[in-house]
Amino acid sequence: MSPNDRSRSPERLDSELLRTFLAVAEAGSVSGGAERILRSQSAASLQIKRLEGLLGTPVFERHARGVSLTATGEKLQPLAQQVADLLDTAIGDLRSDGLEGSLRIGVPDEYGEAVLPRIVARFARHHPRVELVVRCAFSADFPSALSQGELDLAVHAVETTPPASQILARERTYWVGSRLHSVHEQDPLPVALFDRACWWRDRALQSLEAAGRRYRVVYTSESVTGVVAAIEAGVAVGLLGESSLRDGLQPLSPAEGFPSMPESLLVLEKGPGARSAAGRAMATTIVEAFARHGS
Repeated sequence: MSPNDRSRSPERLDSELLRTFLAVAEAGSVSGGAERILRSQSAASLQIKRLEGLLGTPVFERHARGVSLTATGEKLQPLAQQVADLLDTAIGDLRSDGLEGSLRIGVPDEYGEAVLPRIVARFARHHPRVELVVRCAFSADFPSALSQGELDLAVHAVETTPPASQILARERTYWVGSRLHSVHEQDPLPVALFDRACWWRDRALQSLEAAGRRYRVVYTSESVTGVVAAIEAGVAVGLLGESSLRDGLQPLSPAEGFPSMPESLLVLEKGPGARSAAGRAMATTIVEAFARHGS
């Protein structure tokens, strides 16, 4: 083939274009996607333009709040993810670090869909010979599970930072009600709580008693999802973190008789099992996954 023939050869997709596309799709904006892959916004924009030029059609629709996938983008996303996963798996196999053994980790159920798959996928690709045992549940039980040797690492919400822990995120907490119901005006106040002893439950009840609000506990659940469901349905009000707010919910203010609540800290706490090389690698993976989640 002559040099001129080679210059006319069609350009091919490469993994960097696909990774940029995936990052922007996940973030919902070019700037957010650029941060996730440690590139400038202009570099990410050029990558997306190059990708769209190769395909001959847009993969994103631009709007005021960011971007959304076009029909072509929706078709490309699972294929791009497959390619990225295959390459990461290959790198993990070729660069095997020899880590073996097992790790037991705990992640709150409210992060089961958004963050846990990222943790498991990334760690398994790079350390395929480490067995993972994952508990995705109500996180108030995790500290005792760590102290009893049932977990090696655990992510959970605390009011004050315990020893051997690392702060992953700080989150405001609110009394929350439904936008479609006036249940917060009832007396006594119907309340939804977690069904086990934890600082969230204790602070919720203490704040109402300090404010002189009459209340009755009408609903309990072991999960954030269950408490959110009760609030959305107009059954009760409840105490939630900022990350659990959604369109059908509204924070309730001190002017409405609901006191300001303390900040919640999301921490990674480590047990003795986290001192191993595999434990240190998992701790790094968890910190990176939550950093991306918050970006």
